[in-house]
Amino acid sequence: MKPLFIILTALTTVFSSASFANSTKPNPGTDKVAPAALKSFESSFGNAQEVDWSVTNNYYKVVFAMNGQYITAFYGNAGNLMGLTRNISSTQLPISLQAELKKEYSEFWISDLFEVANDEGTHYYITIENSETKLVLKGSTDGSWSTFQKSRKA
Repeated sequence: MKPLFIILTALTTVFSSASFANSTKPNPGTDKVAPAALKSFESSFGNAQEVDWSVTNNYYKVVFAMNGQYITAFYGNAGNLMGLTRNISSTQLPISLQAELKKEYSEFWISDLFEVANDEGTHYYITIENSETKLVLKGSTDGSWSTFQKSRKA
């Protein structure tokens, strides 16, 4: 259930717009974030910039900039890091996934691509499209893609 929750949250994150704070310190809304989550974040990502926290009933979400890219981290109520997501380019995919994509899906174009890292490892989610179909594929570091979601265009 937890991995599915992270995947769905990550997909929602990718398709929604985010606003970012202008300071390098967590935004003023951190008074609602568990101290354990704040401490864990500071310990792992102390040099993060443009930090923006969101609070839900089940987890804490923090979007931040680090080393020139935006990353989203999800923390549990106890402050445990549940997973990380980041948008990537197709050239950042493992070579085996790039080759499989070119071989099996050459008639599609890429409209979205992000990486999810959690306790289960690193996985990649790519949205590819052609004139008739939109596919969301899940890739693993073993070099294989599996269909996560498929829809026909109207």
